[in-house]
Amino acid sequence: MTEASSTLNKRVVNNNKGLKQTSQEMQQTPAHQSKSPPKKKKSSSEPSAGDSEGLFEATAAGASKDVNMLLLECAEVLSERAAADASQVKELDDILREAQNLESFLKEKKNHLRQTLAVISDKLQS
Repeated sequence: MTEASSTLNKRVVNNNKGLKQTSQEMQQTPAHQSKSPPKKKKSSSEPSAGDSEGLFEATAAGASKDVNMLLLECAEVLSERAAADASQVKELDDILREAQNLESFLKEKKNHLRQTLAVISDKLQS
């Protein structure tokens, strides 16, 4: 073997030893090991009638609060849409008014053009 390959083999062996040591250390000290004794779970006893009524009231109050929040959100969205619709209606009214004014202006121009042509025609016929 050459000197370079010998050095490389030594490094690989040393790295493997380091990996083995790290692996052994991890096995000896688990990451999730707790120093406190295991806790006992509380046994759930059957709720009494008073507890179930209180639980029902709390659940009903929570549900009522959620429903009210949803209704408020819906009302807000509908209000925003109504405002947008009103804005669009106003814009369309303005466009319609402008179109009617333009139509009126064009009718006046048409009548004026007719009168001018009538005058020209009369002059040409005389």
